[in-house]
Amino acid sequence: MPTDFYESLGVDRNATDDEIKRAYRSLARQFHPDANPGDASAEERFKEISVAYEVLSDPEKRRRYDQFGIDGAMGGGGGAGFGDGFGLNDLFDAFFGGRDPFGGGRANSGPPRGPDAEFVLDLTLEDVVHGGTHNLDLTMPVGCDVCDGSGCQAGTHPERCTTCSGTGEVRTMRRSILGQLVTSGPCHDCSGTGQVIASPCAGCGGDGRVRASVNLPVEVPAGIDDGQRLRLSGRGPAAPRGGQNGDLYVAVRVRPHDRFERDGDDLHTVHAIAMTQAALGAAIRVRTIDDEQPIDIAPGTQPGKVVTIKGHGVPSLRTGRRGDLHVHLRVEIPTRLSDEETEALTRFAALRGDDVGDEREGLFSRLRSAFDR
Repeated sequence: MPTDFYESLGVDRNATDDEIKRAYRSLARQFHPDANPGDASAEERFKEISVAYEVLSDPEKRRRYDQFGIDGAMGGGGGAGFGDGFGLNDLFDAFFGGRDPFGGGRANSGPPRGPDAEFVLDLTLEDVVHGGTHNLDLTMPVGCDVCDGSGCQAGTHPERCTTCSGTGEVRTMRRSILGQLVTSGPCHDCSGTGQVIASPCAGCGGDGRVRASVNLPVEVPAGIDDGQRLRLSGRGPAAPRGGQNGDLYVAVRVRPHDRFERDGDDLHTVHAIAMTQAALGAAIRVRTIDDEQPIDIAPGTQPGKVVTIKGHGVPSLRTGRRGDLHVHLRVEIPTRLSDEETEALTRFAALRGDDVGDEREGLFSRLRSAFDR
């Protein structure tokens, strides 16, 4: 239990409702359990600021707190105990976010959480290899600037729903052959929030949010693969009446590359060499995803030979170490030869005793006649 509610929220005793709300929202985002998984101290801090906001956001509780302290806010008139509407359900709201820790099916009161959304981000293979920041152009609900997301006119605040006494839930009792049964469901008057807005904001009609275009930067890690998703916690659509924003999921779609094919952290490419280079050997340069690299072609290289260039693949998401580039050599056979090239190749074939198509007419016949002489 906090000892000073104003100190817990970091505001002074003359703070306005809007200042208290802004302070709470900022601290809630910082210490929310979803943003600090496994951090017990952050969870305790979140509970503390939730209790402080529960009291200071309610005019009557705040008045009693200013007059009588914590006991006054939670009891009434300075006496100990739980009176004036602050009962067991309010404790569940403050400490457990509306969940009955003993298994009850009680509905959450207060503004609901915003919905999640998904956006598809198209990337090139170069984007995947190098990583970096990409800007997303989205259209989604955002907090209303006029009322700062509260849904209320300036100077007003949400009021406790009288139908459900602020619990967000209506219970009904009926008799059955098994005895009395109690059923519960969301309150229709407040849509299960436990609050009603008597003076709605003119900018958003009391919803606390409007649709707008948003430019959102997202950091894409090097090595991400097609089909993977990034989760941006709390950066999705705004919630009604100042509730917690939903999450934004960014689904990655990598466009096919015209030269390289990915296999895990390795890349594969096909590079064509001349048949003379394959036969005699050569020193050539091969294009990688980053630049050009030299490789040596050994004499007598056969079609389909694979040459590996280390460290020119895709970075690993786990280690950051880059995979390799595998260059598949394709030996190109010329389809058109000049007279001089044909004569040279024919002489070469004759030296090896290779049959190069003696039945062909034209130039090859003339060359055969030349050799016969």
